[in-house]
Amino acid sequence: MRPHAATFPLTSTRMSDYLQLTKPRLNLLVVFTTGVGYWLGVAGHVDPVVLFHAVVGTALVAGGSAVFNQLYEADVDGLMARTRLRPLPDGRLTPWRAYVFGMILSALGLAQLTFGVNHLSAVVAFATLVSYVVWYTPMKRRSSLATVVGAIPGALPPVIGWAAATNSLTREAWLMFAIVFLWQMPHFLSLAWLFREEYERAGFPVLPVVEPTGKSTARQTVMYTAALIPVSLAPALTGLAGPLYFVVALVLGLAFLVLAIRFARDLHRQTARQLFLGSLIYLPLIWLFMIATRVP
Repeated sequence: MRPHAATFPLTSTRMSDYLQLTKPRLNLLVVFTTGVGYWLGVAGHVDPVVLFHAVVGTALVAGGSAVFNQLYEADVDGLMARTRLRPLPDGRLTPWRAYVFGMILSALGLAQLTFGVNHLSAVVAFATLVSYVVWYTPMKRRSSLATVVGAIPGALPPVIGWAAATNSLTREAWLMFAIVFLWQMPHFLSLAWLFREEYERAGFPVLPVVEPTGKSTARQTVMYTAALIPVSLAPALTGLAGPLYFVVALVLGLAFLVLAIRFARDLHRQTARQLFLGSLIYLPLIWLFMIATRVP
């Protein structure tokens, strides 16, 4: 541990370290999808106060989850080039302070959802926190199935948003859950292929590590991407979105599938990177067109 790690001045550097513990780039996706779930739930009739409490409360819980995740994985983070300079493996923050910070964020977020939104949104957020920290994070060191398990809490933010808007968990909420759940698989598998050497060095048995030929990675990538197409069309068929959304979702889904097939046929860094970048474009566009064509 560095000598200054025991001090607690809230310098800009120290504040940046605490912010880094929350995985802010990942949290942006959480905030966005929560907002989408809320907006779709209220069909555009937004209460800005409730929306504020919903997205901020969810962001705080997600930030707390990320802190606990980094706390648990500090040792292996130190073995990977892309994570070894995080505040915990680099010794800039102590584990105790990270733990307290994670507890504060999680408690504040759940309280904000409970009293600023409704109890149901807080319950779903609590389920997200528990499944991510207690189930997914320890499982990452034991099984490649952790990717599937981790997709569950990753797909719950739009459900929190819908619960915040409607105080219910109807089929529309679970359609949004299914879209994000399926989307995460090609998104993460392409990333895991790009960084498979680092995952292997850290001892994470992701699919490209346990099955280095890539056959299973290729098959599952195409399978999940293909399954995403009919699920992504369902909002137009159930009245959640309009006909234009159906056309856009079909085109985007087929384009995403083409990237997945190219990756499966040619398991190289370039095709993996293209699929990963394609996933980053696909999901925001799906949400934006769903919002734009929302049926009142």
